[in-house]
Amino acid sequence: MSNSSDPKALAAEAAAVIADLTGVAQHDIALTLGSGWGKAADVIGETVAVLEADRVPGFRASAVPGHSGTLRSIRLANGKHALVIGARTHFYEDHGVRSVVHGVRTAAATGAKIMVLTNGAGGVNPAYSPGQPVLISDHINLTAASPLEGATFVDLTDLYSKRLRDLAREVDSTLDDGVYVQFRGPHYETPAEVRYAGIIGGDIVGMSTALEAIAAREAGMEILGFSLITNLAAGIQETPLSHAEVITAGKEAEPRLAALLTEVVARF
Repeated sequence: MSNSSDPKALAAEAAAVIADLTGVAQHDIALTLGSGWGKAADVIGETVAVLEADRVPGFRASAVPGHSGTLRSIRLANGKHALVIGARTHFYEDHGVRSVVHGVRTAAATGAKIMVLTNGAGGVNPAYSPGQPVLISDHINLTAASPLEGATFVDLTDLYSKRLRDLAREVDSTLDDGVYVQFRGPHYETPAEVRYAGIIGGDIVGMSTALEAIAAREAGMEILGFSLITNLAAGIQETPLSHAEVITAGKEAEPRLAALLTEVVARF
């Protein structure tokens, strides 16, 4: 029976089911693939198993177009195993913060020491252009929520690992980095909110990642964050925003992003 009252016990239960269904006792790294990043699952290594997410305790099928709704175990060329999470739960789905970070906690419970968090997001920094991948250097959490419960005080200095960002730049020296601002969603930000995000130090706006990164740090993982700039944020670009635009930009960028992640992961 699933122990939903204890999020870490539920993660451990999910990890045990993943090990049983995939035949892989331990995963070394984990990747959550957001809009535009899914193609990487097909090329970073040899797929050992693909699981429908709702077969694993605490997971549910993806409710967002552009997300696969599966968990995939992949053997990398170096012999390590990667767990690819294509079943992200977003905060705006109203399943609670525990559900939002269940994938990250499960990844940690499978043994993963590195968590790669990717997303499709809006560009606030005018230097960015649609289709550009950007490293996340830090974040601002505007959800008014935290995955940490009780007196759990976790240091978030260097939350997004400089070591891993440097590895990524060895692969692509042109990679820029920026501060990710997580809004609650699911509505897109207003032009005034986008200006606010820029004033307080943000370069990228989106609806995921920050809460997951906090949970990953609590679990002791090293974190690498990537945003695909799918569009310029409201007030930065002149045309209205749409999810179709996000999907289209993601599809166009997929080959480059897949190649980038494959080379970066090979250096872990």
